[in-house]
Amino acid sequence: MPQQPDSAVHEARIAGVAVDTRHWIGGRRVASADTFPDLSPIDGSTLARIARGGPTEAEAAVAAAKAAFPGWAATPRAERARILHAIADGVEKRLEELAIVETTDNGALLRSHRRGVMPRVARNFRFFADRLPALGHEDFTTHTGGPAAPGHTNHVSWDPAGPCVLITPWNAPLMLATWKVAPALAAGNTVVLKPAEWSPLTASLLADIAAEAGLPPGVLNVVQGHGAEIGDDLTSHPDVRRIGFTGSVATARRIAASAAPNLTPLSLELGGKSPLLVFADADLELAVDLAVEQFDNAGQVCLAATRLLVEESIADAFTERFVAKAARLRQGDPREEATDIGPTIHPRQIERIDGFVRRAVAAGARVVFGGGSHARLGGLYYRPTLLTDVAQDSEVVQEEVFGPVLTLQTFVDEAEAVHLANDTRFGLAATLATGDHRRAERVTAQLVAGTVWVNCFFVRDLRAPFGGSRLSGVGREGGAWSFDFYCDLKNRVLAPKGFHDHG
Repeated sequence: MPQQPDSAVHEARIAGVAVDTRHWIGGRRVASADTFPDLSPIDGSTLARIARGGPTEAEAAVAAAKAAFPGWAATPRAERARILHAIADGVEKRLEELAIVETTDNGALLRSHRRGVMPRVARNFRFFADRLPALGHEDFTTHTGGPAAPGHTNHVSWDPAGPCVLITPWNAPLMLATWKVAPALAAGNTVVLKPAEWSPLTASLLADIAAEAGLPPGVLNVVQGHGAEIGDDLTSHPDVRRIGFTGSVATARRIAASAAPNLTPLSLELGGKSPLLVFADADLELAVDLAVEQFDNAGQVCLAATRLLVEESIADAFTERFVAKAARLRQGDPREEATDIGPTIHPRQIERIDGFVRRAVAAGARVVFGGGSHARLGGLYYRPTLLTDVAQDSEVVQEEVFGPVLTLQTFVDEAEAVHLANDTRFGLAATLATGDHRRAERVTAQLVAGTVWVNCFFVRDLRAPFGGSRLSGVGREGGAWSFDFYCDLKNRVLAPKGFHDHG
């Protein structure tokens, strides 16, 4: 692979922060023969040219991860934990730089990156580092099962699996990347990280931080590129032992087909079409606040409860208060403290969002609020939108829009609410607003969702499992569930006799 001379290094420079936009493979920067532009959604400007990887870079990255695996897997857990904490220290030291780079690259609010997202990135590393002592061996004695079984000892261990390919999305680039990278590294695996091409910059900075923290060469590799151009070569590689992916159902299907010949285990966190059920006994102001919160990150959140299901008797009051509150949201430059909603990530995403709205209106939906790009900001600033008069089987109700577009439907009783909530192909999350604890217990037990929030939203404990049902994914991340995926579980059965020593 050719190395570019220093004078030709591709670099983004954002608010004084230099970001090397080449790959990071085997502990060094590697250029590609071709590049692609990285655009800022804030104003459409080109931030940098990004190395455009392909089969050669994929092979090199997996080879580097494979070569580094034995040494990293053999590194004592205490030392691995120390390095992960050092990475967290590096994230915290560069928190402001990471925040401004990611905001410029993907358009999410700078205040959110400063106060929530980047601190969470550091916590991801600390959390899994601190979980390593609990990843000990489990021993139990067999007392039944035939004359030869009593007294046999079962010794269960969680062993590093090997090189992992992690493919991450553009809506929360660094946080969702480290949600996978941290447990994979903690478990003793090596990683090839492929960030989304629409927001690639903070993954490159993570490589620098990890190297400065003392992570050995080849343990973390970052390859840039356009989707399938490099993704297929990574996910089909026979030396890859785990594949973690967050993104669309269509891409997940392609990854699953690519991984199938090698039977490579997959963890897939996919899309959602989550409901927010509002019952007449709910605190109405709280319910409205929860609904408006679904516009966070310009609606580009897989967990967002984009289907508002409201009990018929309070629908008018709810809608009136919702429109009044949503109208106070300030849309604009995400770097400004006063901004509530920034831009959509890319022109293709704007076309997708607006297409959903236009087709819904043509099918009879009514725009109660918003619709279309912002009159003054234009471009990638799509207005928060609420649609009513939508059919349950309509496209806008059944398919993930991934933008600031909510639908509102009504129900007459609990049974209809549950039916409407579950009547999609997804099952990532659900939110419930009610003042009746017994109703909360009944309804949450019936909802098909990996996470259900009651009178709250987006409350995440890193110890809890996270993932979805149906088309929302395969497997769970978080806490012990991450280690179960990134490890090979081994059970050794020792007989109580037959040993010549007494150690």
